[in-house]
Amino acid sequence: MSLPSQVRTDREVRVRAPGKVNLSLRVGAREADGYHPLATVFQAVSLYEEVVARPSTALSVTVSGQHSHLVPTGPENLALAAAQLLAARTGVDAGVHLHLHKAVPVAGGMAGGSADAAGALIACDALWRTGLAREELADLAARLGSDVPFSLAGHTAIGTGRGHLLTPAMSRGEYHWAFAVRDEGLSTARVFGVFDELISGATRLEPEADRALMQALRAGDAPALGRALHNDLQHAALELAPSLAESLAVAEDAGALGVLVSGSGPTVAALARSRQHALVVAAAWTAAGVADQVATAVGPVPGARVVHGARGGVGDVADDSD
Repeated sequence: MSLPSQVRTDREVRVRAPGKVNLSLRVGAREADGYHPLATVFQAVSLYEEVVARPSTALSVTVSGQHSHLVPTGPENLALAAAQLLAARTGVDAGVHLHLHKAVPVAGGMAGGSADAAGALIACDALWRTGLAREELADLAARLGSDVPFSLAGHTAIGTGRGHLLTPAMSRGEYHWAFAVRDEGLSTARVFGVFDELISGATRLEPEADRALMQALRAGDAPALGRALHNDLQHAALELAPSLAESLAVAEDAGALGVLVSGSGPTVAALARSRQHALVVAAAWTAAGVADQVATAVGPVPGARVVHGARGGVGDVADDSD
């Protein structure tokens, strides 16, 4: 396969894309199209997926890092789908090899797959020099999945619709998190299925973002934010994985400002008073044996961005590699 003249073959692009925590997740009843209307507040945190794009004669993907054996490398891989979608949108007749190094829990409710997709969009845009505007990349991101646009944007944002319609949220300060990770993930579809069973027959209003939580973010008030954390899917996740209650309780006993199941789970997120306190919460989980792995992070952080290679693309906002 011949490569277009604008595509060089002697370079690679490396992108970092963050995981997320849903500070609030309000879910409406399933609609006729099978989707649930959402009102959520996302915060990007400093657990990163790394996506490396290299020129190739075909489209392929390999994976390393945390739970990499659980990540598909066929057509269902979101990063590969992102590369295919970008190529189709721009008319690029070139291949790419994507290597994903994972640090966001797989099937953990922290949008690791969505971060891979966002990273692939940025990496391939830079590698192929397709030069799409950020708005065009966001449109492609929304076609790939509900969380992919936020993985592209990062920081803190309100998501509505299926979570893909984003409005930047005013937020002051930084927030320290500890995460209890389970080796066995939870299927988002299964969690929503149990959620539907639990609310069957109940009147569900159109979801909207929590005012108290938004006020806490604007004030940079971590204790108030901790009190306002909320997840409508948490009960469903606990039905499928009852042992998560132990992780929640241990974090509360360790003095977490707030604790909840992240997204569709099973990762448990605890808001801490400081970086040192986040380490204390993580150590408490380890000592209690209620997590397979633990991690700490800070938020908010930027969305997917180039950290090495290929200047001139829409994602090229930094090169901080050594």
